Amino acid sequence: MGVGRNNKRFMSDINVTPLVDVMLVLLIIFMVAAPMMIQGVDVNLPKTAAKNIKTQEDPLILTINKKGEIFLENLAVPAEALEGKIQKIFQNRREKEILLRADKEVSYGFVIDVIARVKQAGIDKLGMVTEPLD
Repeated sequence: MGVGRNNKRFMSDINVTPLVDVMLVLLIIFMVAAPMMIQGVDVNLPKTAAKNIKTQEDPLILTINKKGEIFLENLAVPAEALEGKIQKIFQNRREKEILLRADKEVSYGFVIDVIARVKQAGIDKLGMVTEPLD
C-alpha cells in the first residue's frame, strides 16, 4: 500500500516573473544610458527645417568646432592634411559620403574652404548636419 509515498509531482514550468523583472530593469538602464553614449565634438549647430538623410553605410563625420579646429570623427586633423586623410579612409569604401557638422559661429569662408578640400579628395556626397527647428 504506499503509506510512505508522497503523491506530489515536481513542477517543470519556468518561473518567468524574475526574468521579466530583470529585463525591465535592464530596459530602464539602457533607456537612461543611451543618450549619454553620443560621442563626438561639441558644436552649436544651426537650426533649420530640413529632411533627414538616409544612408546605406555609416557616413564619416567631419566636424568644425567654434575655434576652427577640424575633426574626422574624434581625431583632430590639420586643414592641410585633410585631403590626404579622406582619400586614405575612402580607398576601400564604395559609398563616398561625409556628413559635415560645423558650429554656427565658424566663418562661412572657412566652412567653404573645408568643403572645397573634401570635394578635391573625391567625395561624391557631402551632407550638412543641422538641428531641427522647435
